[in-house]
Amino acid sequence: MLPAMERRNRERFLAEPRVGVLGVTDSRGGDRAPLLVPVWYGYEPGGEVLVEMGRETIKARLATAAGRFSLCVQDEGRPYRYVSVEGPVTAVEDPVDPAVREALARRYLDAEEAHAYLAATAGQLTDDIVLRMRPQHWRSADFAAFAAAFAEEGAGAGAAEGAGAGAEGRAGEAAGTS
Repeated sequence: MLPAMERRNRERFLAEPRVGVLGVTDSRGGDRAPLLVPVWYGYEPGGEVLVEMGRETIKARLATAAGRFSLCVQDEGRPYRYVSVEGPVTAVEDPVDPAVREALARRYLDAEEAHAYLAATAGQLTDDIVLRMRPQHWRSADFAAFAAAFAEEGAGAGAAEGAGAGAEGRAGEAAGTS
């Protein structure tokens, strides 16, 4: 069984400033897989996920047409962790509220960089939209406990990390969550 995070931990993890990967069904026809793109996002525990994007981008058109999207964030350091959420779009804010845009910039950049970024990209206030999504389905994994179990069995830290990475893939496949 995949070592899932408790609700409080997964919400706190999602609230940390990480680059997310937005996923949305690609309805443009043919044999297209879902569209997956990296994004900055905002989230507070118990709240909605918000993503700012260009109004005319493929991701904006697909997400508004689908009426839902998913977001996956991860910690690439060992032991690996991730949280994935999926749910309906609850609001499309057009144009972008300057306070929301500033909060996103300050989430990902230090104060000086955020100020310069906001000044250099001020046109996005009229070119972008914000999508809000209510997390409906959660998937998460925290392999810290899994790796600790290997270490306790005497496998050693290096073996536990390597075994955890391999078992992570197998656990995800078995649970149908990879």
